[in-house]
Amino acid sequence: MVKDECKTLLNALNKVSACYRHLVTCAGGTSDSQNLREELKKTRRKAQVLAVANKNKLTTILKDKSISKDDRAEFERLWVLFSTCMEVLEIDMRRALELGQEFPLSAPTKRLIQTGVVGGTSAVAARAMNIQNMKYDEGNNIDTADLNDLEQEINEVGEMIYEMDMKVNVLQWTVEAKQGPGSELKSTVTAGASSLAVVCANGGGNEKLCDTNKVFAGTMFSAVLIIAIVLTVCIVKFA
Repeated sequence: MVKDECKTLLNALNKVSACYRHLVTCAGGTSDSQNLREELKKTRRKAQVLAVANKNKLTTILKDKSISKDDRAEFERLWVLFSTCMEVLEIDMRRALELGQEFPLSAPTKRLIQTGVVGGTSAVAARAMNIQNMKYDEGNNIDTADLNDLEQEINEVGEMIYEMDMKVNVLQWTVEAKQGPGSELKSTVTAGASSLAVVCANGGGNEKLCDTNKVFAGTMFSAVLIIAIVLTVCIVKFA
């Protein structure tokens, strides 16, 4: 089904873009390396391939005047999600360019930042590329050459976003969300879900627990305050 294909493509783009953002946070830090720069390059290019596929698919559908009103509303919602994802990707690419220029690995001019992040990033890049292990080009100085390519690709992404706005006239503020804020955290808590997701998923019971904790904390604070006042009066009286 066309709708399912669009959702699958969009989910893949979101996944790769999220992995790319994670990798960008490591650039300029103590975990930065030639391998990381190559992972950034491969991941962003994977994201661009998925972006083109999403754009072509959704543009063709939204230009079709024969689709039903409900289907159009759904595809317009997917288009808004896609546009937002592209804007985030462009921001992250610009951030990667700035960090690459500030912290060149071929001729270091600054010390790498002690961010506290340790360990390799190959597992994140492998998930983005949907492969078991990343393969690196030996002896390839990707640091300097890649910055020029990255700058060109940023311009290409910006042109793609502009072209999207010109080809498809979807007013983002007229598109209604099908879920409330944070609803994705309450849907299903997987084995790898964060503790935040678990808290949100059990929001009803936790609210009562929080209220009880607040009352207990308030009572304890009042008792300590009263004891402190009594001790102060006693000290002044018997001094």
